[in-house]
Formats: sequence, C-alpha cells, structure tokens
Amino acid sequence: MIFCVEDDSSIRELVVYTLRNTGFEAEGFTEGTEMFLALSNPMPELILLDIMLPGMDGIEILKRLKGNKATKDIPVIMLTAKGTEYDKVIGLDNGADDYVTKPFGMMELISRVKAVLRRVQPKEYSGQLSCGDVILNVEKHLVTAAGVQILLTLKEFEVLRFLMENRGLVLSRDILLERIWGYDFDGETRTVDVHVRTLRQKLGDSGQIIETIRGVGYLVKEN
Repeated sequence: MIFCVEDDSSIRELVVYTLRNTGFEAEGFTEGTEMFLALSNPMPELILLDIMLPGMDGIEILKRLKGNKATKDIPVIMLTAKGTEYDKVIGLDNGADDYVTKPFGMMELISRVKAVLRRVQPKEYSGQLSCGDVILNVEKHLVTAAGVQILLTLKEFEVLRFLMENRGLVLSRDILLERIWGYDFDGETRTVDVHVRTLRQKLGDSGQIIETIRGVGYLVKEN
C-alpha cells in the first residue's frame, strides 16, 4: 500500500490512479491528520508527501513520522512545487528518501517509487553472511577474512554486503550505483570500480571471491 498526501485533488487522483494501474495499492489523503488516522497494521510501504499542505505541512508530518518508532522506517518521497535547494535539503535532512519537484511526469514518479522500494526492501540475510573464508556480520558491522578483522569504509562494507547477499548473481555497475549510492547519485560507474579494487586489496587473497564480469559488473560466486 502506498499513501499519497496531496491537497490538490487533480494531482492526488492522477497519482493514485497511476499507482493502481501500475500494480500498486494506493490511497489518497488531503492532509496529515487524515493520513495519521489511517496508519495501522500493515503500515504503508511508502508515503508520497506534499510539502505545502493545510494544517501540518509536509516537513512537520515527515518529522512526526521519523520521530515515531512505529513509522520511522516507512520510506517517504517529497512532492512539492518548490524547487529550491533549501527545500530539498530540509526534506532530505529530516529523513526523506527522495524528492520530486512539480510538475512531474507520472512515469518518472513511478520510476522513483520503484527505485526507493528496491533500496529499502527487506534483506534476504539479516545476521551473518559468509563466502569462502570471508564472514560479514551485519549487526556488528564486522568483516573478517581468514579469521583476521578487516577495516572497511561504510561504502566498501555496503558493496561487499550487497554482493554477498546476491551471491551467484551478476550485478551491473548501474545496479550497484543505485543501491549503494542512491537514486540521485550522479557519479560515474568508475566509482564502483574504485571501491571494488580497494575492497579486494583489503581482503587480500580472500578478495578473489569477487569476480569481474567484463563489460557488465561484479559477481560473488556461490560457496
């Protein structure tokens, strides 16, 4: 279920209609109080939230969502006519997952929704991952190779984790960029190559678990 909080009825109805015709369940709300009354189990998978709303504005609603243990993990995409850098930063700093400026195309919005949902979907492995003599403990944020602790940067850890979670699958550089650096990251795919190279160096001989698939991306082989 996706919630759309938007006081402009024409936009709200079009967004809800498009979501439903793209395979999502969706409900529309004109303001925050109405939406909060509808929050229950199961929680919505994602909330599309306008900034300029009657009563509580979108930033207030966002802060309330992120300040509540029960709703803090619901991803939020901000929808607004404001396009200034300040408004974007305020939304993202308060926990928004993405930001779309009006007017926007429906297919662009659906693409953003799918990208955010892919980034936040539950991981198949939640505790400990292993491949060869490399062990990655998700909860402790700890990696060992041949029994020796390896110090990784946050992005190196996330790259290794994503590769190990999807071992046996070839992951393109574009997929790695989207999942590790986020939808709006505008760096080149060279960024992925640099991180994989340093990751292999730190893992030493154990780094051979990461294979390069020429012209495509990277693969961690099945055990």
